[in-house]
Amino acid sequence: MSAVRYVALGDSYTIGTSVTDAESWPSQLAARLPEVQLVANLAVNGYTSRDVIGRELPQLEGLRPDLVTLLIGVNDVVQGVPDAEYTANVHQLLDAIGRMVPATDLVCVATPDYTATPSGADYGDPVAQSDRIGGVNAILRAACEARGISFVPEIFEISQGVVDDSTLVASDGLHPSGAQYALWTDAIEPVVRQALND
Repeated sequence: MSAVRYVALGDSYTIGTSVTDAESWPSQLAARLPEVQLVANLAVNGYTSRDVIGRELPQLEGLRPDLVTLLIGVNDVVQGVPDAEYTANVHQLLDAIGRMVPATDLVCVATPDYTATPSGADYGDPVAQSDRIGGVNAILRAACEARGISFVPEIFEISQGVVDDSTLVASDGLHPSGAQYALWTDAIEPVVRQALND
């Protein structure tokens, strides 16, 4: 079987800010699936949905992906991007990626709830921001469902486990640790396996 060319799109949660490359969830995912080759992790710390459109999408087609993952939204929340703008960006992103790979070969991942971390309150009122993260997740999920694209919702709930387990937080007090990313991979892996089998 030929290698499945995998490209990851997103922000700090996909590039793995404050953990090693091997601890990022795309790397952990590829390590668990021998047929999957992570040819590029295009994610960049601080990127919004608009940044993914402008800076990551142009690189995607040339990488000839067979599998794409997308996790984007937290910086839209932090920067106060209106829901209507985020929604429009998500539709543009999914449609553009859909012209490169079938819907079954795109997997979208929910944004975690950073407000539960020790440094979470540094980025706005925790209650309001947590609600907004839930809102962007709902927007992305609905856009995926309309297109037959898989969505992994469990990440939001997994991320809230930092309240009871400090080992799930990276050294910066904000981003997930490699141990938390392993839990993410537990949720994402079966969805990707299904995508590969469709």
